[in-house]
Amino acid sequence: MSGTNRAGTGAAGTGAAGTPADGIPADGIPAGDRGGPRARVTGIGRVLIVVYGVLALAATGRSFVQIVSKFHEAPLAYTLSAVAAVVYILATTALIAPGRTWRAIAWTAIVFEAVGVLVVGTVSLFAPGLFPHDTVWSGYGRGYLFIPLVLPALGLWWLARHPRPGRRA
Repeated sequence: MSGTNRAGTGAAGTGAAGTPADGIPADGIPAGDRGGPRARVTGIGRVLIVVYGVLALAATGRSFVQIVSKFHEAPLAYTLSAVAAVVYILATTALIAPGRTWRAIAWTAIVFEAVGVLVVGTVSLFAPGLFPHDTVWSGYGRGYLFIPLVLPALGLWWLARHPRPGRRA
């Protein structure tokens, strides 16, 4: 077994790249970075992901049916429902996926969602003529039990409380 460690994968304890002696696994990801971003997928993070996923499915289904069957009745409302669906799909994916880029996408999607809910919610109350039919975000998400209003606040809080590895909360 000369020149290999017990697993037969490299120099035994010599510190060559990819060996246990240097602390870096063969895939090149240091142990301290492994699983860090995935920590968002446990506990309340898992609940957030499920809720975002459910909203993604609901908004996608709603907007698809509305756009295909009666787009001419309320094009702005139905387009905004489709935008909401894309935001929820993106947020769900970004909360699940590891890495800095996906974390930045999660922040961006959830901030966009918060602004969208507040703007569309306010406009739908003060200028209801612009929305002859409800969107996902109309009335601050009233048709979805106000979950679209509360969810971005929880998502942003969660991201802030669980910084990427190497940073303190």
